[in-house]
Amino acid sequence: MTKVVEKYQTKKKIHYFCAMKRNLLTFSVLFALALTAVAQQTRSLAEDIRTVRVTVGDNPLQPPVARLGTPVEVSFDALTHVYARYIVNIQFCNADWSTCDDIFESDYLSGFNNQPIEDYDNSFNTTVLYTHYRVRFPNDDCRLLLPGNYRVRVYEDDYDEDAEPVLEACFSLYSPEMSVGLHVSSNTEVDFNQRHQQVTLDVAYGQRRVVDPQRELHTIVMQNRRRDNAVVDLQPNILKANGLEWTHRRELVFPAGAEFHKFEILDVRLNGMNVDRMAWIGEQYHATLFANSPQRNYTYDPDANGAFIVRHSGDEDNATMSEYLFVHFLLQTPRLPGGDVYVTGLWDNGFPDPQCLMHYDERLQAYETAVLLKQGYYNYQFRQADADGVGRTALTEGDFYQTENEYSVLVYHRPQGARYDALVGFASVKSTSP
Repeated sequence: MTKVVEKYQTKKKIHYFCAMKRNLLTFSVLFALALTAVAQQTRSLAEDIRTVRVTVGDNPLQPPVARLGTPVEVSFDALTHVYARYIVNIQFCNADWSTCDDIFESDYLSGFNNQPIEDYDNSFNTTVLYTHYRVRFPNDDCRLLLPGNYRVRVYEDDYDEDAEPVLEACFSLYSPEMSVGLHVSSNTEVDFNQRHQQVTLDVAYGQRRVVDPQRELHTIVMQNRRRDNAVVDLQPNILKANGLEWTHRRELVFPAGAEFHKFEILDVRLNGMNVDRMAWIGEQYHATLFANSPQRNYTYDPDANGAFIVRHSGDEDNATMSEYLFVHFLLQTPRLPGGDVYVTGLWDNGFPDPQCLMHYDERLQAYETAVLLKQGYYNYQFRQADADGVGRTALTEGDFYQTENEYSVLVYHRPQGARYDALVGFASVKSTSP
């Protein structure tokens, strides 16, 4: 574990602090397993690397998908003020996020790969010392050329194919050559206005010539940008002269879930939104949120579908003046049958993240955990991991057809004889909220 985290694990007599310690110890056991189990996505691969972010077009709430040529920034924090030389390696990936070995680096990248990150700043006036690093594409040394999936791996000291990266950041750039229609309904193949939402999808080829759509096209349908329950390469049930349709497909029925919970911490000395109490323990700030519980009825509460924004009360130099603190989550409920319970959002390393595993406290009759997060506005949910590692909300949150969710679809095309999967269609829509 990092020295930053270790020195804050000394106050065992405080109950909720002990819970945080148990969670961090579990992390050291499960971390390696999670790296292979989780689907490809933006994540830290080292304990002292935090808040790995992909920002598209200067909007932190946008999904990591943008038209080819849109500025994309990858940023992260290293929990130290000691400078480290980080090298950025850019890879082009297939639709399934495996590395595309059929093209040359010069096909997808103009300029130089494996360049050091030269844009970095130390945190200022924070109790947890960190250095904020960022790299932006395109830049003077590098421009991305092809529509498709890009994986940025960051290495310390120097790039070596055999070395372990400290993080991966993933984003997709598309060329809008195919039009994508997306519709969400609560009238599903499972129930009507109850616990599910169903996606109907159609794709028009446009000027793209498609000879064998079942082999040439790859599709991914996601709910709230989640990879764990994404529907991949579902075959269409209607073939048209210039397109495809997916309608009345049981595979495109998603549990609706509930609106995300949210909290905001702008000042470490004041209780923010949904914060029960703030405390200074040892040498670290702690924020305990009000306890949540599974809902019996739908409650409308506008959210950002899992997204987060780093900021503090001064709202300037947010990247380097925002504090790190342990945030304590509580799910008040009798012990639940089934899989482990996790707290999750777009700020974690992907579901299920060992750092976000919750432990049941018999005395509190609640699941609880503590996660080291940077100041700001956060959305979160509680989910159970099933045998396939898919997060379920039926027992932890409830599933309500009224829930406003974000659905998105990516369409890739590899014509016969082509060497890579081009992302040629993208659409995103929100289900209708009350």
